Amino acid sequence: MKILLITPNFFDYPKQICGEIRDMGHEVDWYDDRPSTNCFVKAAIRIKKDFVHVIIARYFRKIFKSIKQKKYDVVLLISGQSLSFSEGMIKKIKQSQPQAKFVLYQWDSVANFGYIVSLQKYFDQCYSFDRIDVANNPKLKFLPLFFTKRYEAIGNNSISSYKYDFMFVGTAHPKKYKYIKEMSADLKSVFKNQFIYFFFPSRIVFLYRKWKNSEFKKAKYSEFNFKPINGPQMTELLTQSNCVLDSAQAGQNGLTIRVFEALGAKRKIITTNADVVNYDFYRVENIYVYDGKFDLESPFFTKPYCELPKDVYEKYSLRNWLMKLLG
Repeated sequence: MKILLITPNFFDYPKQICGEIRDMGHEVDWYDDRPSTNCFVKAAIRIKKDFVHVIIARYFRKIFKSIKQKKYDVVLLISGQSLSFSEGMIKKIKQSQPQAKFVLYQWDSVANFGYIVSLQKYFDQCYSFDRIDVANNPKLKFLPLFFTKRYEAIGNNSISSYKYDFMFVGTAHPKKYKYIKEMSADLKSVFKNQFIYFFFPSRIVFLYRKWKNSEFKKAKYSEFNFKPINGPQMTELLTQSNCVLDSAQAGQNGLTIRVFEALGAKRKIITTNADVVNYDFYRVENIYVYDGKFDLESPFFTKPYCELPKDVYEKYSLRNWLMKLLG
């Protein structure tokens, strides 16, 4: 099959997804869902796309010129809040590829990115990582996220000691920032060696958040990073960490990619997302749901990691995820 893939340029996941598609024997062309990684453009897309509509239109014309000359079997849009294309642009791609199956995967909740609902009518199949969104929309099918071979490799190589008791790497959404800070402080007595990396896509977004969100009123500029951690760095950090901290942003019920990275790497995880208990990979020894306090006598803190059955573990691989999307 020949596949057109449009995704956020999120860490090195486009590269990983394209690699897996090719390993499955398919051809793939990938395009970023926004025109630039320039800090102003990234910030404008999240805050108000109208500020950069000329740049978006020029970018779309450039990629559409290439797209319309080819015939794809599947057009796969993995949508996050960075999606810059208008409804008219998606419709134009649809009209240029009448033979293709159009598949949408929603990587963010409708509560945080309601615009995506208006695009669903252009897709033959629509999936979401958010169980509540699926329950409220009969057009959506439920499909959780995945882990890549990189994290599977970490899980297959056990080590006897760790540099970090826990690690956190993620975008500094307001609620996420608040809860990670709380968990870090509450765990300081038992998890002394901590690695925390709060990321903002640009300094403009940081200033906007500091002005708008109460969670950042006392935040220091030095707490944040404006360069994403790359794939090899993530591999090294997770290899050296016993546990992963995770917090969903406000309004999000679906499990983040960090949960599945930890699952693939066979690392323990502490999360604020209570919905994790509804998944077949949930084990009290491996996953702790933080509700504002810690019980240090729980099996999570007193027992070793519990290995999962092979079929449950492999269910969440990137290949299995792609097989469901591509049919």
